[in-house]
Amino acid sequence: MPAVKSGGGRPQAYKLASGVRVPGVTTITSRFKEAGGLVHWAWSLGIEGKDYRKVRDEAADAGSFAHDWIEDTIHERPLTEFPHAAPELLARAQTAVDAFKRWRDQVKLEVVETEVPLISELHRFGGTFDAIFRIGGELHLGDWKSGNRIYPEHVVQLGGYSLLLRERGTEVVGAQLLRVDKEHASFSHFGWPKSVLELGELTFLRQRELYDLDARLKRVAT
Repeated sequence: MPAVKSGGGRPQAYKLASGVRVPGVTTITSRFKEAGGLVHWAWSLGIEGKDYRKVRDEAADAGSFAHDWIEDTIHERPLTEFPHAAPELLARAQTAVDAFKRWRDQVKLEVVETEVPLISELHRFGGTFDAIFRIGGELHLGDWKSGNRIYPEHVVQLGGYSLLLRERGTEVVGAQLLRVDKEHASFSHFGWPKSVLELGELTFLRQRELYDLDARLKRVAT
């Protein structure tokens, strides 16, 4: 892949031109995250006599390694070293990286930008998208996650980034989400059209409004 133009890492805070601090995309969407699935997962493990904390830590390893290695590959840098990791977990992670590379080569993926922080003066929020991909001559919003499934909040996050890009003057035709399973580090790819991004944008704008209303209510209740 060609050289990547990077924004230099994620900022600690997002501020408007006036200096006023505003929330980030993930801060806003996390406020409205659905926690039911996580609770059910922990309950199911308890029924089986397993400690969800131990399972969580062990399962996260392979997926986390793969996530970091795919990110390293996208940025064209040496793979992060995990000297104390179990060999079988690293082997799973390598399998995921190999699967990503096959997909990358198949679609002739070009990475245009990575981790560029942006601010919306119009909607008063900030965000740092993972990447912009070019596939078949068209721009796509790129994102990668480690987890056992795709959640609605992922689409909402992408909608927030899409709004930031449009305000900057960049239009994308859709989104490419790369997911690595936590336990087995299996790689999967989800391509969403513009219509899905528009749904995410609409939902994000509603959450942005509710975020401020929720903050006002908390001040009243304290």
